[in-house]
Amino acid sequence: MNIELNLKNKLIASLKEEGLELNSEDIIIENTKSADHGDYATNAALKFASRVKMAPRVLADKIVASINKDGIEKIEIAGPGFINFFLKKDTINSVVEKVLSQGVAYGRGEEKNKKVNVEFVSANPTGDLHLGHARIAAVGDSICRIYDFAGYDVTREYYVNNAGNQINTLGLSLAVRYHQLNGEKIDLPEDSYHAQDIIDIATAFNKQYGDKYLADTSENKEFLTQYGMEAELNKIWKDLEAYRVKFDIVTLETDVRKNDHVKDVLENKYAKYTYEQDGGIFLKTTDFLDDKDRCVVKSDGSYTYMMPDIAYHLIKLSRGYDLLVDVLGADHHGYINRMKSALMMQGYSADTLEIELIQIVRLIKDGEEVRMSKRTGAGVSLRELCEEVGVDAARYFFVSRAASAHLDFNLNLALERSSSNPVYYAQYAHARLSKVLENGSDITIDVKAPLLKEKQEVELLKCINEFPHIIQNAALKRSPHLVANYIQELASAIHAFYTECHVLDREHLDVTSSRLALAKAGQIVMKNALSVIGVEAPTNM
Repeated sequence: MNIELNLKNKLIASLKEEGLELNSEDIIIENTKSADHGDYATNAALKFASRVKMAPRVLADKIVASINKDGIEKIEIAGPGFINFFLKKDTINSVVEKVLSQGVAYGRGEEKNKKVNVEFVSANPTGDLHLGHARIAAVGDSICRIYDFAGYDVTREYYVNNAGNQINTLGLSLAVRYHQLNGEKIDLPEDSYHAQDIIDIATAFNKQYGDKYLADTSENKEFLTQYGMEAELNKIWKDLEAYRVKFDIVTLETDVRKNDHVKDVLENKYAKYTYEQDGGIFLKTTDFLDDKDRCVVKSDGSYTYMMPDIAYHLIKLSRGYDLLVDVLGADHHGYINRMKSALMMQGYSADTLEIELIQIVRLIKDGEEVRMSKRTGAGVSLRELCEEVGVDAARYFFVSRAASAHLDFNLNLALERSSSNPVYYAQYAHARLSKVLENGSDITIDVKAPLLKEKQEVELLKCINEFPHIIQNAALKRSPHLVANYIQELASAIHAFYTECHVLDREHLDVTSSRLALAKAGQIVMKNALSVIGVEAPTNM
């Protein structure tokens, strides 16, 4: 069992004797900063003293007297009522054997029997993925990896907006470029897509079909538009795969709209929540969480983007998910309550849908913001960023801060091979342990690691022990940055252990055997932690 959870359960049982009914979330267990204060500490006596009408020190005395002391060397009360736990060495050291026996499964949670659908990226198929998409992809995929590792049944989904004005504009832009390639003097409208990829797609189309589709017919326009959309999607899939992002389900907006499905949803499920105004149809979202009612059908009879989105979310829920998570750009803030309201109209609770908003990214190089690609003159793409700094650095930097915080991506730092670069620092810790294990491969590892007692050894043991809790907390909060923070703590503990403890000491093989076991455990946990944010763990650097 996790040491901290074990201590929490002991405290819960002890406080129950004082009439308190608590759960693990009510108890705080902290890793002490000084060995003089034990291994772990709690403020439980101070926190709950008023509820049992006792002075904190009195309650602390009662806890110490009644608590199950298995695995505990001694307990001290400090200050106004803090309780410090000094654990037996084999209690702390036992995590090594656990890690070595579980390997890649260490930290994996029990199955939750909860189905979660995470939709993310869902970029329009009209151009390259940009830095905003790159951050959304890194965060969304990491959320999925963490959910999976924590024991949830997670599905990754991509929604393709392949209907509407943006697709019409794509078709128009391609048509103009196609006609230009065939010698026509025609200008590209200002509000069209001007990026190089449109020229590239038109050139490929012209090479394949020549002037066969130049005639101005609806069939030709549709064929060219479909060709362009598929070309853009193929680029997106290729870039995402290189970025280590894959999807289980891809849903097309045109499929959602098939057979008047959106109309049926509006008329059969939402009729009692609609009214007409100024020739349009509005949904009474203010009856629930929204600050104003939302138009779902325009005066010209076309749908606003909201109505197909509602139909799409109902399709997702029809597959049996317990939770929908949409990972969106920060400009979708107003989207949250209107979509929650629409689902509540169908009897779903407000927390059936959770929306993670990802803040904007600035690319910084030499202290200046980089806005444009040198290659295309347009915004820097995901592909170009990965070519510049690598997938590992890109993914790590994007999840290293809370998604709700703006991010300045420092290109210079991402390229540094020093401890200042967090991804290099973490990967180097793994590589260091890999090297020492390779050099000591002829020495038998003692999986019980009985001789670990130095400060740096104990700190690494305690850090390794925290990993399962970090995973569960990151999953509950959908916060990959908590894993990134943990990785830095683990890397620091590994480097301190490597630097201060003579791991390979062939004159003291008994100690070396224990230290190699700890090195192996640290290597496993670092690889597992990096994996859940989609970053590789190299063995050589």
